[in-house]
Amino acid sequence: MFPGELTSIRRRLSEAGVVAGHSDVRLGLAQLTTVILAIAGAILLAGCRPPQKMGDQPKYDPYMASDFFPDGQSARPAIAGTVARGYLHEDSFLNTGKVNGAVAEGYPFPVTEEVVTRGRQRFDIYCSECHGRVGRGDGMIVRRGYRRPPSFHTKLLRSQPSGHFFDVMTNGFGAMPQYGTMIPVNDRWAITAYVRALQMSQNAVLDDVPPSQRGGLQGGVRP
Repeated sequence: MFPGELTSIRRRLSEAGVVAGHSDVRLGLAQLTTVILAIAGAILLAGCRPPQKMGDQPKYDPYMASDFFPDGQSARPAIAGTVARGYLHEDSFLNTGKVNGAVAEGYPFPVTEEVVTRGRQRFDIYCSECHGRVGRGDGMIVRRGYRRPPSFHTKLLRSQPSGHFFDVMTNGFGAMPQYGTMIPVNDRWAITAYVRALQMSQNAVLDDVPPSQRGGLQGGVRP
């Protein structure tokens, strides 16, 4: 609140008959209303900020047209050859699933239980609606008429390198859209690891099970 506003309030209170040391003064309804309005007005004025050169300077909102640039757009394209911070993909295998231009087997970082768990979470969110929870291509929207994807458990897809699944997720394939802009790169690899876990879960043989954990499995696992 500014000094001038305090002086104005004191003057109004004085005109209304309110003076220091006279607590027995009784205000009429009109006088009381005047005092309340004066105080409220002072509080509202105190909340107003003076003009700010940086806050009030002319600026473009997103997608606003411009009459300054020849193309009429206020947003300017990146300079040719520049890369935005965080988008310099120096590790080709990590970012493309390929080595020397060919899809590759393996992973760009160690696959741990935490990675596979993360892959399952992301798979259930982004993939299961088409591919189904176990990868048979019978997800809910497929049951509603969407084009059915192939099962992950076919001989062809079981023989594909891990980079193939990463590449398809990243760039799309057939009716499948690309997810490269929606799923972070590490999560795409985690989903790939989980797809491998799904394939093994439906096609495991006894030799895939560590000897210490084979007890009681012989009847349920193919030799």
